[in-house]
Amino acid sequence: MRHTLLAATLALAFSGAAFAHEPGNFIVRAGAMHIAPDVDSSKIRLNGVDHSGSKAEVPSTTSLLNLTGTWIFAPHLGLELMLGGPVSYDIKIKGVSSGNIANGSLATVTQQPITASLQFFFLNPKSRFQPYVGVGLNYTSFYDERFKRRQKRLGFRRLELEDSVGWALQAGMDIALTDRLYLNAAAWKIDIDTKAKGKGHWGWGGNEQRVKFDMEIDPWMYFVGVGYKF
Repeated sequence: MRHTLLAATLALAFSGAAFAHEPGNFIVRAGAMHIAPDVDSSKIRLNGVDHSGSKAEVPSTTSLLNLTGTWIFAPHLGLELMLGGPVSYDIKIKGVSSGNIANGSLATVTQQPITASLQFFFLNPKSRFQPYVGVGLNYTSFYDERFKRRQKRLGFRRLELEDSVGWALQAGMDIALTDRLYLNAAAWKIDIDTKAKGKGHWGWGGNEQRVKFDMEIDPWMYFVGVGYKF
Protein backbone atom coordinates (compact mmCIF):
# COMPACT_ATOMS: atom_id res chain seq x y z
CA MET A 1 0.00 0.00 0.00
CA ARG A 2 2.80 2.41 0.91
CA HIS A 3 4.62 1.64 -2.36
CA THR A 4 1.40 2.29 -4.29
CA LEU A 5 0.91 5.68 -2.61
CA LEU A 6 4.55 6.65 -3.25
CA ALA A 7 4.29 5.68 -6.91
CA ALA A 8 1.05 7.66 -7.27
CA THR A 9 2.62 10.72 -5.63
CA LEU A 10 5.68 10.62 -7.92
CA ALA A 11 3.49 10.11 -10.96
CA LEU A 12 1.43 13.16 -10.01
CA ALA A 13 4.51 15.30 -9.34
CA PHE A 14 6.18 14.60 -12.67
CA SER A 15 3.22 14.04 -14.94
CA GLY A 16 2.36 16.39 -17.78
CA ALA A 17 -1.25 16.76 -16.65
CA ALA A 18 -0.58 20.28 -15.41
CA PHE A 19 1.29 22.60 -17.76
CA ALA A 20 3.17 24.19 -14.91
CA HIS A 21 5.63 26.64 -16.41
CA GLU A 22 4.99 27.43 -20.06
CA PRO A 23 6.42 30.48 -21.84
CA GLY A 24 4.04 33.40 -21.41
CA ASN A 25 2.87 32.32 -17.95
CA PHE A 26 3.02 34.78 -15.06
CA ILE A 27 3.15 33.43 -11.49
CA VAL A 28 2.39 35.64 -8.48
CA ARG A 29 3.38 34.35 -5.03
CA ALA A 30 2.63 35.66 -1.54
CA GLY A 31 3.93 34.43 1.78
CA ALA A 32 6.09 34.88 4.88
CA MET A 33 9.82 35.65 4.87
CA HIS A 34 12.31 34.94 7.66
CA ILE A 35 15.41 37.16 7.47
CA ALA A 36 18.58 35.91 9.19
CA PRO A 37 21.42 38.48 8.92
CA ASP A 38 25.05 37.34 8.70
CA VAL A 39 26.53 40.61 9.97
CA ASP A 40 30.13 41.77 9.72
CA SER A 41 30.64 45.32 10.94
CA SER A 42 33.49 47.75 11.29
CA LYS A 43 34.56 49.10 14.66
CA ILE A 44 32.29 51.76 16.10
CA ARG A 45 33.81 55.20 15.53
CA LEU A 46 32.70 57.69 18.16
CA ASN A 47 33.70 61.33 17.78
CA GLY A 48 36.53 60.33 15.45
CA VAL A 49 37.91 57.51 17.62
CA ASP A 50 37.65 53.80 16.68
CA HIS A 51 36.79 51.61 19.67
CA SER A 52 38.74 48.33 19.61
CA GLY A 53 36.51 45.25 19.94
CA SER A 54 33.33 47.16 19.24
CA LYS A 55 30.81 46.16 16.58
CA ALA A 56 27.21 46.44 15.43
CA GLU A 57 24.66 43.64 15.37
CA VAL A 58 21.31 43.08 13.63
CA PRO A 59 18.82 40.46 14.91
CA SER A 60 16.79 38.01 12.84
CA THR A 61 13.25 39.04 11.99
CA THR A 62 10.19 37.85 10.08
CA SER A 63 8.01 39.65 7.54
CA LEU A 64 4.53 38.17 7.08
CA LEU A 65 3.58 39.70 3.72
CA ASN A 66 6.04 39.40 0.83
CA LEU A 67 5.36 39.21 -2.90
CA THR A 68 7.17 37.71 -5.87
CA GLY A 69 6.23 37.64 -9.52
CA THR A 70 7.82 35.44 -12.20
CA TRP A 71 7.35 35.81 -15.95
CA ILE A 72 8.25 32.64 -17.86
CA PHE A 73 9.67 34.04 -21.10
CA ALA A 74 11.22 30.86 -22.55
CA PRO A 75 11.36 27.13 -21.74
CA HIS A 76 13.25 26.74 -18.42
CA LEU A 77 13.82 30.52 -18.08
CA GLY A 78 12.01 33.15 -16.03
CA LEU A 79 12.41 36.69 -14.73
CA GLU A 80 11.40 37.28 -11.12
CA LEU A 81 10.81 40.43 -9.09
CA MET A 82 10.73 39.95 -5.33
CA LEU A 83 9.26 42.68 -3.14
CA GLY A 84 10.05 41.96 0.49
CA GLY A 85 7.75 43.45 3.07
CA PRO A 86 9.20 46.34 5.10
CA VAL A 87 10.64 45.17 8.41
CA SER A 88 11.74 47.20 11.41
CA TYR A 89 14.44 46.08 13.83
CA ASP A 90 16.91 47.36 16.40
CA ILE A 91 20.57 47.89 15.54
CA LYS A 92 22.64 46.99 18.59
CA ILE A 93 26.21 47.96 19.42
CA LYS A 94 28.64 46.39 21.86
CA GLY A 95 32.20 46.84 23.05
CA VAL A 96 32.21 50.67 23.13
CA SER A 97 34.25 51.87 26.11
CA SER A 98 32.86 55.37 26.38
CA GLY A 99 30.18 57.07 28.43
CA ASN A 100 29.24 59.20 25.42
CA ILE A 101 27.15 56.38 23.92
CA ALA A 102 25.33 53.42 25.46
CA ASN A 103 26.02 49.80 24.49
CA GLY A 104 22.93 47.78 23.57
CA SER A 105 20.09 49.04 21.38
CA LEU A 106 21.29 52.00 19.33
CA ALA A 107 18.41 52.71 16.97
CA THR A 108 15.34 51.35 15.23
CA VAL A 109 15.54 51.09 11.42
CA THR A 110 13.11 49.98 8.69
CA GLN A 111 14.41 48.25 5.57
CA GLN A 112 12.71 47.43 2.26
CA PRO A 113 14.39 44.93 -0.12
CA ILE A 114 13.62 44.56 -3.84
CA THR A 115 15.34 41.82 -5.86
CA ALA A 116 15.28 41.08 -9.60
CA SER A 117 16.53 37.64 -10.68
CA LEU A 118 17.01 35.53 -13.79
CA GLN A 119 15.75 32.04 -12.97
CA PHE A 120 16.52 28.63 -14.47
CA PHE A 121 14.00 25.78 -14.06
CA PHE A 122 15.60 22.33 -14.29
CA LEU A 123 12.74 20.01 -15.24
CA ASN A 124 10.32 19.61 -18.13
CA PRO A 125 8.05 22.70 -18.25
CA LYS A 126 5.04 20.36 -17.90
CA SER A 127 6.24 18.91 -14.60
CA ARG A 128 4.22 19.66 -11.48
CA PHE A 129 7.44 19.89 -9.46
CA GLN A 130 9.72 22.75 -10.53
CA PRO A 131 13.04 23.29 -8.70
CA TYR A 132 14.95 26.37 -9.80
CA VAL A 133 17.96 28.59 -9.14
CA GLY A 134 18.34 32.30 -9.73
CA VAL A 135 20.91 35.07 -9.84
CA GLY A 136 20.24 38.79 -9.79
CA LEU A 137 20.52 42.19 -8.14
CA ASN A 138 19.09 43.51 -4.90
CA TYR A 139 18.25 47.06 -3.89
CA THR A 140 17.56 47.67 -0.20
CA SER A 141 16.39 51.01 1.11
CA PHE A 142 16.64 52.10 4.74
CA TYR A 143 14.31 54.67 6.27
CA ASP A 144 12.64 55.80 9.48
CA GLU A 145 15.98 55.61 11.34
CA ARG A 146 15.45 56.64 14.95
CA PHE A 147 17.86 56.67 17.86
CA LYS A 148 16.66 54.99 21.03
CA ARG A 149 15.57 57.24 23.86
CA ARG A 150 18.64 56.61 26.01
CA GLN A 151 20.91 57.49 23.06
CA LYS A 152 18.95 60.71 22.60
CA ARG A 153 19.63 61.55 26.24
CA LEU A 154 23.34 61.35 25.35
CA GLY A 155 22.88 63.92 22.61
CA PHE A 156 22.24 61.85 19.44
CA ARG A 157 19.48 63.12 17.19
CA ARG A 158 19.89 62.26 13.48
CA LEU A 159 20.79 58.87 12.01
CA GLU A 160 21.15 57.89 8.35
CA LEU A 161 21.85 54.52 6.71
CA GLU A 162 22.93 54.44 3.07
CA ASP A 163 20.81 52.40 0.67
CA SER A 164 22.44 49.25 -0.73
CA VAL A 165 22.83 47.66 -4.16
CA GLY A 166 24.32 44.16 -4.34
CA TRP A 167 24.13 40.68 -5.82
CA ALA A 168 21.53 38.04 -4.98
CA LEU A 169 21.58 34.24 -5.26
CA GLN A 170 18.45 32.13 -5.04
CA ALA A 171 17.18 28.54 -4.94
CA GLY A 172 13.57 27.44 -4.72
CA MET A 173 10.79 25.15 -5.86
CA ASP A 174 7.21 25.34 -7.05
CA ILE A 175 4.83 22.42 -6.47
CA ALA A 176 1.58 22.49 -8.44
CA LEU A 177 -1.48 21.87 -6.24
CA THR A 178 -3.86 22.48 -9.16
CA ASP A 179 -3.38 23.71 -12.72
CA ARG A 180 -3.05 27.26 -11.37
CA LEU A 181 -2.30 27.06 -7.65
CA TYR A 182 1.22 26.39 -6.32
CA LEU A 183 3.08 25.84 -3.10
CA ASN A 184 6.43 27.66 -3.11
CA ALA A 185 9.53 27.61 -0.93
CA ALA A 186 12.63 29.67 -1.70
CA ALA A 187 15.85 30.95 -0.14
CA TRP A 188 18.03 33.93 -1.06
CA LYS A 189 21.53 34.97 -0.05
CA ILE A 190 21.61 38.75 -0.40
CA ASP A 191 24.58 41.14 -0.44
CA ILE A 192 23.50 44.16 1.66
CA ASP A 193 26.17 46.70 2.66
CA THR A 194 25.48 50.03 4.33
CA LYS A 195 27.18 52.91 6.13
CA ALA A 196 25.59 54.33 9.26
CA LYS A 197 26.18 57.91 10.37
CA GLY A 198 24.63 59.61 13.35
CA LYS A 199 25.15 62.93 15.07
CA GLY A 200 23.76 65.40 17.55
CA HIS A 201 24.85 67.70 20.38
CA TRP A 202 25.39 67.15 24.05
CA GLY A 203 23.35 69.78 25.87
CA TRP A 204 22.39 73.23 24.62
CA GLY A 205 25.21 74.49 22.43
CA GLY A 206 27.47 71.65 23.61
CA ASN A 207 29.99 69.55 21.71
CA GLU A 208 28.90 67.67 18.63
CA GLN A 209 28.32 63.94 19.09
CA ARG A 210 29.15 61.71 16.09
CA VAL A 211 28.90 57.95 15.60
CA LYS A 212 29.85 56.06 12.45
CA PHE A 213 30.21 52.43 11.36
CA ASP A 214 29.89 50.18 8.30
CA MET A 215 27.82 46.99 8.16
CA GLU A 216 27.74 44.02 5.82
CA ILE A 217 24.32 42.62 6.72
CA ASP A 218 24.31 39.87 4.01
CA PRO A 219 21.19 38.00 5.18
CA TRP A 220 19.80 34.59 4.35
CA MET A 221 16.12 35.05 3.47
CA TYR A 222 13.70 32.11 3.66
CA PHE A 223 10.28 32.28 1.99
CA VAL A 224 7.24 29.99 2.20
CA GLY A 225 4.02 30.86 0.40
CA VAL A 226 1.44 30.08 -2.25
CA GLY A 227 1.41 31.09 -5.90
CA TYR A 228 -1.18 31.60 -8.62
CA LYS A 229 -0.52 31.24 -12.36
CA PHE A 230 -2.07 33.63 -14.86
